[in-house]
Amino acid sequence: FFFFFFFIQRESEDIMTAAGIMRQYQVVGRKAATEENPNPEAYRMVIFAPNTVAAKSKFWYFMRQFRKMKKTTGEILDCVELVEKNSRLVKNYGIWLRYDSRSGTHNMYREYRDMKLTGAVSQLYNEMAGRHRCRPRSIQIIRTATLGASELNRPNGAQFAQRKVRFPLPHRVDSAKRGQKALSDRTFTTVRPTTYFG
Repeated sequence: FFFFFFFIQRESEDIMTAAGIMRQYQVVGRKAATEENPNPEAYRMVIFAPNTVAAKSKFWYFMRQFRKMKKTTGEILDCVELVEKNSRLVKNYGIWLRYDSRSGTHNMYREYRDMKLTGAVSQLYNEMAGRHRCRPRSIQIIRTATLGASELNRPNGAQFAQRKVRFPLPHRVDSAKRGQKALSDRTFTTVRPTTYFG
């Protein structure tokens, strides 16, 4: 019974979650220095993760696949969060990814509109969970890019990326203000409220 509980606890610790806004980290690591190789080659990787612990874990996950090194034989030199320079403008982002479904591994390209790249990646994780029931640990982001309005391929984002985009409000409901009731000056009335103003 104790061994079974310990196994479940270890399983839950290794699962990566995407709670809240994802962050962008730059992780630099290398193989641990030895007498034969006192100055090994360093590797830099840009990773999206909710915190630094998950970013370092994903770094070693990918490094095991590319090079013959792992956490026990290597070291992390640097782990810093990358912050967007201009986060006051809405931009178009294209994200190339691959994910593991129940039937196999698939490549995918998606487009999002957001003020920051981390916001677009957070939208990606939420949408993949909703549309494809995809777990965060199954998603690998290959590449990201900032797109112009003419480079958009998906109609959902292209309809907002126009110079004279308008948001008509055909039905308006007056909210209650100080000393004024909503929609009517009387509590009870025999006339339906009008919300259409042309």
